[in-house]
Amino acid sequence: MKRMKLYEADDKMIDLISDNYSMLQGLSAFGIRLGFGDKTVEEVCQQQGVDSYTFLTVVNFLINGYMPKETDERISVATLLGYLRASHFYFLDFQLPTIRRKLEETLNTKDSLAGLILKLYDEYAHDIRVHMRYEEKTLFPYVEALLRGENKSTYNVDIFAKHHSDTTGKFQELKNIIIKYLPQDGFANNQLTATLYEIYNNEEWLSNHSQVEEILFVPAIRIMERKIKNDDVTSKITAMIRNVNSKEEVSEREKEIIVCLVQGLSNKEVAAKLFISVNTVITHRRNIARKLQIHSLAGLTIYAIANNLIEKSVFM
Repeated sequence: MKRMKLYEADDKMIDLISDNYSMLQGLSAFGIRLGFGDKTVEEVCQQQGVDSYTFLTVVNFLINGYMPKETDERISVATLLGYLRASHFYFLDFQLPTIRRKLEETLNTKDSLAGLILKLYDEYAHDIRVHMRYEEKTLFPYVEALLRGENKSTYNVDIFAKHHSDTTGKFQELKNIIIKYLPQDGFANNQLTATLYEIYNNEEWLSNHSQVEEILFVPAIRIMERKIKNDDVTSKITAMIRNVNSKEEVSEREKEIIVCLVQGLSNKEVAAKLFISVNTVITHRRNIARKLQIHSLAGLTIYAIANNLIEKSVFM
């Protein structure tokens, strides 16, 4: 039974599952264990370390087609990543082998048509496996890097979305062949019907999985990419400001030397006027150049005017 309603955090988890038993596999993918009694969705998620908002977003999307805004920043990318990764494990390591085993048990493997059906199943299963392995080797590590605050310029989620294909129709031909052309004699019809029913269920599961990736996961990743990009720009600006502010200030003695220099005095004349040695003047000049990154007399003159060390009218 599927009950069409939007579930909320204060609904009981048992009611959600009773209304929509198809969500049992979803509980497992989220890492939610059974035995939660009459606790609410919020209580179960909190106790088992699952982001309840993201859980309910997925539930309401799969049950009712409820789609959040693409700018919804409350969806947890980490929670979705765990959900999708667990779903891959369930499908690749459990469901695909289980269905094949049931087909083997049902079909007369000595029949040539049975062998072709198994071969066709293996081809489709291989395509789905390649599809999911790509995500595990490329997309998922990229998302983990984003969660660590790393920004990889060579890849982004739009590259994934552009090449992301829907695996929903992989079993369509197989189903049609079994239904239309499988001989009635020599096959366990009840068991074959049950296996066919399971193939239909898994095709629906694949469709749901693909839509969660496209409608929920991809937009959530885009939001994270924008945040990290903005943070990078902010960090660079902050670093520049910090670098400027961290520069050593020009001392009063160095300001006096700057004034003397822009007035045209030589090192010896500056030394005599300030009662210091020529070597000291030279040392101060090096420090001034290092601090201000100014090496010309014209540059020092502009600096002196801008900082009110001398009157602009003197040079007019």
